[in-house]
Amino acid sequence: MADILFVLTGTDVWTLNDGTKHPTGFWAEEAVVPYQALTAAGHRVTVATPGGVVPVADRASLTDPAIAAALEAIAEFRRPLVLAEVDPADYDAVFYPGGHGPMEDLAVDADSGRLLTKALASGRPLGVVCHGPAALLAARTEDGGSPFAGYRLTGFTNAEEIQAGLADRAPWLLQDRLVALGADFEEGAPWAPHSVVDRNLVTGQNPASSALVATGLLELLKA
Repeated sequence: MADILFVLTGTDVWTLNDGTKHPTGFWAEEAVVPYQALTAAGHRVTVATPGGVVPVADRASLTDPAIAAALEAIAEFRRPLVLAEVDPADYDAVFYPGGHGPMEDLAVDADSGRLLTKALASGRPLGVVCHGPAALLAARTEDGGSPFAGYRLTGFTNAEEIQAGLADRAPWLLQDRLVALGADFEEGAPWAPHSVVDRNLVTGQNPASSALVATGLLELLKA
């Protein structure tokens, strides 16, 4: 049995260009589907958030009754650890789901950035999906660069953000920022399942890619 750390956003809003606070949080499917896959395989999940706040699911992600019911049944999401107090060395794998929330807090969270830098360097499996890769922007090497520079990865694309209707109001677009930090961004068809594995990093493009990321983590845990 492996111990897996889920790091979730602690915010329920995303500040848009005009200062509007857009209601958000984490995307339920992106947390529930990997949780179910990993725990069904016998692994144990612990949750952490900035400040240890109880994470909030984006209401738009709860329209599927099965996902909403499954989320309600997961006790771990209601008792998160304080992210700043977590040592990734205590876990066999780390996973970041998305939702627009990470664009607000994890993208600039130094504690999360340090955790990601250590997790990547450890060689242990690291999974990130959809807008979760926004958290990678806060990770830094000792020389100030990104530890994810040169890695093949994916995440929520510009095309998907445009189709979702928020691109023109977003302070920045995730794909642009990931390319700017030096990542080799691989874009799949909008909304279709797409996952990229590079060394110990497993990334997924969108909510539909959550199961692929979970499968990738499971394969790396077996290795």
